Amino acid sequence: MSNTINPAHSFQRIEIIDALRGFALAGIVICHVVENYMASAVPTSFNEAVHQGIIDDIVDALIGIFLRGKFLALFSFLFGLSFFIQMDNAHRRGGYFGGRFFWRLVLLMAIGFIHSLFYRGDILTVYALLGIFLIPFHKVNNKWVLGFATLLFFGLARYILFYLTGGERIFSDSNMDPDDPKILAYYDTLKNGSLWDVFATNATEGHLDKAEYQYGFFGRGYFTFAFFLVGLYAGRLGFFKRFKEERKFTKRVLIYSSIALVVSIGAAAAVFASMGPEFDPKSWNAMIGFTTMDIGNAAMTLMYIAIFAMLFRKVKWEQRLGKFAPYGRMALTNYVFQSIVFTFIFFGWGLGLIGELRQIYAFLIAIVFIALQMWLSKLWLKYFAYGPLEWAWRSLTFFKAFPFKK
Repeated sequence: MSNTINPAHSFQRIEIIDALRGFALAGIVICHVVENYMASAVPTSFNEAVHQGIIDDIVDALIGIFLRGKFLALFSFLFGLSFFIQMDNAHRRGGYFGGRFFWRLVLLMAIGFIHSLFYRGDILTVYALLGIFLIPFHKVNNKWVLGFATLLFFGLARYILFYLTGGERIFSDSNMDPDDPKILAYYDTLKNGSLWDVFATNATEGHLDKAEYQYGFFGRGYFTFAFFLVGLYAGRLGFFKRFKEERKFTKRVLIYSSIALVVSIGAAAAVFASMGPEFDPKSWNAMIGFTTMDIGNAAMTLMYIAIFAMLFRKVKWEQRLGKFAPYGRMALTNYVFQSIVFTFIFFGWGLGLIGELRQIYAFLIAIVFIALQMWLSKLWLKYFAYGPLEWAWRSLTFFKAFPFKK
């Protein structure tokens, strides 16, 4: 696709974007449900309880290969795309949306903080913080946008941090050892604690642990920001307005990302094999290994985008995948509601089923819940213009109450 593509008019709602957002959200909730909404390392006893047969191992393996890390990346890509749409719409009206977008991020941080009290793995606070650094990129040349994203994908931030810290943790001293006392204590809080106990630990240690995961040498936040930039770039190209015509470009993305996936898998296998059975996470080999895994996740995410666009060109597949669109239009409401429902189901302040359901059962429950939310979203949008949180977020952004009912 040429960089000269110039969208002819302001972005209206584009169904494929809403559908892709709903698709991403479906993958995210599946991952969270099979993890029992813990967002942390899990005790050995939990793993033994939820893996009782080969079908559980297969479910876990398939989710790890095809969903985990990829669908959050896809969600991040769409966040960057949405940033472009908002900034571009304001620019076409002769205005600037940067200040308003910053205020929008402040509101998102508030929503995210409340959400994080229920679910430690909340991504909204991460987006709110990283989104601030997205604003200056609005006027940066495409080559620099892609160049910086590429450096992040190839682990630049991780290598700098590892060089400076030697692999020591910055924000939290927790580790991924399933028998670590902090891991066991957190699991006990989720299983037996009250709602206020969960709120207390998530509001303190939860944010420190998340900061370590996002901004330490593991670097999930830098990977997220790289996808913000790729989404911004896709918006500038106007790809989703022209995806039906851009067949060659879509095919090239699929081919190149497939090659990158194969190469990254081979590289990761070679790196980790060279480390032997004694895996040392505080080594340069480990940093390179983590980076090859990130590149593989990025490549698979781009493959999903390309395949989704290819399928959406076909009438029957457009009808099928278009069913995700209402779900995606209400992504914020659905995302927060999912966490409240499932933390009630799993945690001790609710039904207390954490560690009680086999992986296959958790997976099937997630599928049923997704189908229910998709149906409810479609029904809701017949009568209302926005989801509840979408309406509140938009109204507070512009300091005016937008019409809620259709």
